[in-house]
Amino acid sequence: MDPYAIINKYYKKGTKIYDIYMSHCSDVANKALDIVKKHPELAVDVKFIEEAAMLHDIGIFRTKSPKIACEGNMPYICHGYLGNEILVNEGYPKHALVCERHTGTGLSLETIIERGLPIPHRDMRPQSLEEKIICFADKFYSKSQLGKEKSVKRIRQSLKAHGWHQVEIFDEWCDLFL
Repeated sequence: MDPYAIINKYYKKGTKIYDIYMSHCSDVANKALDIVKKHPELAVDVKFIEEAAMLHDIGIFRTKSPKIACEGNMPYICHGYLGNEILVNEGYPKHALVCERHTGTGLSLETIIERGLPIPHRDMRPQSLEEKIICFADKFYSKSQLGKEKSVKRIRQSLKAHGWHQVEIFDEWCDLFL
């Protein structure tokens, strides 16, 4: 599988959205791979992590988020399940799950319903160790401050706005991966 072939199918080189996408996903992939190098005992699929980290945000172009050059018509919260649809259609259902399960520390069905989120009603929490590593690495980088790694303290503060359970999961991941 060549993640770059899929990226190039949906994002045009030389555009602002392509540059943002590639910078962010490269940072996330590098962070995830650093975690794997520091923790060989996790015995994860390194190739899958690299591929899926590069593809985890493939659905952002379908959302409306002008700050990061996304000119679609869907709310940004939808980018995970939209990415899932894209990668399932491309024949990569395992990679597709990473797209769907990386928002925050994952979204439970209960949270989706309680908050009235405009996304399908199903559990969208990372299950595999590979999914958790990519989701965790993603928290350290935003698309609005490219290349700048966030501190654990700042991540915890932003997750707190979405409920303490998000912070608790993140803290567990810090114990596992840092």
